[in-house]
This record gives sequence, C-alpha cells and structure tokens, in this order.
Amino acid sequence: MTKGATNQLARNLACEWAGDGIRTNAVAPWYIRTPLVEGDLSREEYVESILARTPARRVGEPEEISSLVAFLCMPCASYITGQTIAVDGGMTVHGLYPANE
Repeated sequence: MTKGATNQLARNLACEWAGDGIRTNAVAPWYIRTPLVEGDLSREEYVESILARTPARRVGEPEEISSLVAFLCMPCASYITGQTIAVDGGMTVHGLYPANE
C-alpha cells in the first residue's frame, strides 16, 4: 500500500507543481544491500526466495539507487515528472511469486 500511495502522491504533486517548474518523481526499490537488510541477507534460504522473485537474480546495490536519483536531478531529466521508477531487477514486472509456484 505504501508504494501505491507514493506513486499516487508523485502523480498528484506533479500535476499541482509542474506549472511552477517543480518536478516530483519517486523511486521504488526492491531489496538493496544496505545495513537495514543485512540481517535478512545473511539467511541463505531467505536470499534464495528474494532471488527467485527477481529476474536479475541478484540484490541491488545502493549505487543503483543513488545514480537514478542523480539522473532525475539533471537537466536531461527535466521533462520527467509524476513517475515512480522501480529499481527492482524486474521484480514488479515478474510478480511476487516465483515462476515455479
């Protein structure tokens, strides 16, 4: 629900603020290797369940989020607004369940 709310907030604010030259976008990550998830990523069975749902078959790295955010701040992204960009190795297009379930 929170990702849905974030998506809608980015869209609504983009409509309200675009006329003032303000862009609003959101980033929706899947599992990214950060201290917050290191405990989860230390459990091999849990990691396998994540990888089974991720077509890229790996966990994301923090640089993959920060580089997207940096891109969105650049002039070359000035016409992008109201978008929620998934940085998830394909999880959202694949679905929550592994192909064999």
